[in-house]
Amino acid sequence: MKTVVVGMSGGVDSSVAAYLLKQQGYEVIGLFMKNWDDSSVTLTSNCTWEDDLLFAEMVSKKIGIPLHTVDLSDQYRKRVVEYMFAEYERGRTPNPDVLCNREIKFDIFIDEAVKLGAEFVATGHYCRKETFEINNQPVYRLLAGKDPNKDQSYFLCQLSQHQLSRALFPIGELLKPEVRKIADEQGLATAARKDSQGICFVGKVDLPTFLQQKLQAKKGDIIEIPESYYADLNESNELNELSKAFTYKREDGHIMAVHRGAHFYTIGQRKGLNIGGTGKPMYVIAIDVDENIVYVGCGDEHPGLYRKGLFITNDEIHWIRSDIEMNNDDNRKYLVRIRYRQPLQEAILIKKEEGIYIVFEKPQRGIAPGQFAAWYDGEELVGSGTIN
Repeated sequence: MKTVVVGMSGGVDSSVAAYLLKQQGYEVIGLFMKNWDDSSVTLTSNCTWEDDLLFAEMVSKKIGIPLHTVDLSDQYRKRVVEYMFAEYERGRTPNPDVLCNREIKFDIFIDEAVKLGAEFVATGHYCRKETFEINNQPVYRLLAGKDPNKDQSYFLCQLSQHQLSRALFPIGELLKPEVRKIADEQGLATAARKDSQGICFVGKVDLPTFLQQKLQAKKGDIIEIPESYYADLNESNELNELSKAFTYKREDGHIMAVHRGAHFYTIGQRKGLNIGGTGKPMYVIAIDVDENIVYVGCGDEHPGLYRKGLFITNDEIHWIRSDIEMNNDDNRKYLVRIRYRQPLQEAILIKKEEGIYIVFEKPQRGIAPGQFAAWYDGEELVGSGTIN
């Protein structure tokens, strides 16, 4: 009988994952991670780690498995939160959920599971894993979850073969309503509990308040770039021209308002700009942290919101399978996602000596440096990288 440690979060998905594994004959151990305990920066106080632990305890008792707890808050702050601060300081928009999976849930957590005698770890992610062999060696494929509305493979886009070798995803074949039905039929306390929102393990936050733990507020100009700016720009498919058309200078627009610090804003942001009287919504289209300028565009279809492509440097490219990595000057068609829940987009990946260029069939809205682009071959997620 193989032993598996389930990451019990206090939510319905991990609860049902633990129940299903026990039904399948595994020796199941629950492990609750305490990763954040600073409630001073969260917007809600009704979803603390103490509440999560209480639900995890009730579910573990109900299905008859032991539950252990581990405090990983120091590692979480160093590996995830400090990374967030560093990326925002650079004017980039990180994805802490992807980092949390790579650095905590499938790294330090695996080490803790091994201490408990486990061969595998399991989570409540909506994704699937398949195994095949090359030269008598196992190779692991990461597949999208069967529920198209809940597929969470994107959040696991940075996992390695070693991490996947240890991972189980018990609910990947199920739809969310089916998961809640199982929880309800088994009388699990989490059956009707709402899904968590906000930053992984932190919750919903006011971003500037959260970032001001480390980053200082600094007033600067919000400058509007008019649509007329783009009138003389010729669209080019040349790789080295992809970014030049959207490099703004102060004199390209006019001052609209004052902000609290360019590093507190993200590409595509609409709320929190404090700009009124335009009659149309304003969106952040670019951030210059060196000059402390936030550039905005007026209207839902402002040209500055869209990009034809993006670039990923070599040191930030990650292939889940080494057998399909691209060589220099390779061109390959994939389906690409630049944020969670975004419909997959047709694109061409072009490998050059300096990195990978992704050129989309249709211009994409709100491409943000620091976010992850993930590329799929059908339902298989094969690689990812941080947008530069």
